[in-house]
Amino acid sequence: MAKKIRPIDYTSRDFASIRRDLETYAKRYYPDTYKDFNEASFGSLMLDTVAYIGDILSFYLDYQTNESFLDSAVEYNNVLRLARQLGFKLNRNPSSYGMLSFYVRVPASTGVAEGPNYDYAPVLQAGTLCSSLGGGTYTLLEDVDFAATNNQVVVGDTDQNGVPTDFIVRAQGRAVSGQTSFIEVDVGAFQKFLKVDLKAANVSEVVSVVDSEGHEYVEVDHLSQNVIYKGIRNTNTATNGTVANVLKAVPVARRFVVEPSNTTTFLQFGYGSDSELLGDSVADPTNVVLELNGRDYVTDLDFDPTNLISTDKFGIAPANTTLRIGFRINTVDDVNAGVQTITTVSSPLVRFTSQGSLSVASRRNVISSIEVTNEEAFVGSVALPNSDEVKQRVLGYYAAQNRAVTLEDYQAISYGMPAKFGMIKRAAASRDFDELRRNINLYVISEAPGGKLAAPNVTLKNNLKTWLLQYKIVNDTIDILDATIINFGINYKVVIDLNANRFSVLTEASKAITKHINNNQYDIGEPIIITDFYKVLQKVKGVVDVVDLEIVGKTGTIYSQADFDFDDKLTVDGRRVLADQNTIFELKFPNLDIKGSIQ
Repeated sequence: MAKKIRPIDYTSRDFASIRRDLETYAKRYYPDTYKDFNEASFGSLMLDTVAYIGDILSFYLDYQTNESFLDSAVEYNNVLRLARQLGFKLNRNPSSYGMLSFYVRVPASTGVAEGPNYDYAPVLQAGTLCSSLGGGTYTLLEDVDFAATNNQVVVGDTDQNGVPTDFIVRAQGRAVSGQTSFIEVDVGAFQKFLKVDLKAANVSEVVSVVDSEGHEYVEVDHLSQNVIYKGIRNTNTATNGTVANVLKAVPVARRFVVEPSNTTTFLQFGYGSDSELLGDSVADPTNVVLELNGRDYVTDLDFDPTNLISTDKFGIAPANTTLRIGFRINTVDDVNAGVQTITTVSSPLVRFTSQGSLSVASRRNVISSIEVTNEEAFVGSVALPNSDEVKQRVLGYYAAQNRAVTLEDYQAISYGMPAKFGMIKRAAASRDFDELRRNINLYVISEAPGGKLAAPNVTLKNNLKTWLLQYKIVNDTIDILDATIINFGINYKVVIDLNANRFSVLTEASKAITKHINNNQYDIGEPIIITDFYKVLQKVKGVVDVVDLEIVGKTGTIYSQADFDFDDKLTVDGRRVLADQNTIFELKFPNLDIKGSIQ
């Protein structure tokens, strides 16, 4: 008679339950085969081994399943991969921006007119490299003309008669962190979705990709995007005074996307080959579902029919050529720079308007006299958000669907600004109810060197505003404003175990508060939850009770100068300190601002 097979209990997932089921199964169906289930027996060894393997397999199965979903994923890289699937790209290597002030010593004019001899006033060209005291490198983004009429000019030196012998000229130009490097990559036979390794992990921007035939490849958000917008010089003399450039939709068959990883950066190209460019390389939306008259291109990134029709098959992949790739890399981890910390012109690119007629020695003296400083902080790089922050940003970004309608949309899209334009630390949007128009007040904060909060500079805010303009609805206006930093400290009093070392307990208690704040950094408008600190302190080994805990304001030269009444913002129950919609709390110096005592 055949044995009746007992149904398997699939709810047994851990070592103990798997072993128990195995032992029960053996006793029921093999009672005469094996009877020794003593802990020291060979049979017990085999049961333990099988249960051990089952427990491991069960763990990894659960772990891999959890890592496949955004809300349950734990590993940072997996969170980023899932975020990318939803269209969100984390800026791993953001740039910092700011204005540089350059000074040069120009010989005095020998003519009747007093002033500098502007023949010796050089043009400091874009691409000039400057360096900071912290070892960072910064690239000049525009030509700086020392002969421009809006420059500041002061007397340098004078002769014994008081006649100026030279003048100091001050001029300014925009700069960005990092320096541009170029590599050449030989590409062989045609390969679909070709990947090229830049062999650099700290890439903030791919500047150019050109093959040996002179074809330019353009970076896009995704390979199905076949159109980009370019600024074309406005040649209409009636309007170019106010509108210098005109936006034009340009089809791009040769395109690529950037895929960063922990150790390197990849460029991925398209599916098609050059031979497929013989036909129409631009998608016709009318062949899908849309009736769009007068346009043979797709501009709406939310609905791109190129995914559904056959054109250039997600772009053209280079083949049998050499790619010259230019990219900007950050030379240090923290590319932010404090005021007056950029001090050296390390690689000047200089030209003179009338170079052939000038004295070589005088030109050398002028070039060697060039100095630089930054009168404002360079900001734009921030510490990477933790996994929980990334998840929240992804959900907001996905819900926005590449358009800014709600206040949450504006916040989500702000965090999605490309790394090459800089990055903000926190953002909070609110309606300006005092205005008749639909005005949005977007409060933002950035990060200073060392990870402390700092107000973003004008360049970063302009970049952010330009980025948001392509997503906002027509009748919305946006004001980018600085969030107000409110520095605070914590004074606490605890009762400790009589056998505990008071100094060790206080040290561990202060460390626990610091860790809690670092793991739960405040958003703009977020209150301080005082009860959270009570919970943190009560978990510290050696602490018996928390007698008192007080949130105090911190002001002075090393802190924010903002006026904030902590007593007035304390709730009636004493559990929270409320924040205004444009303020953000910061515990700036944990070693100084957290003070504990023992009762």
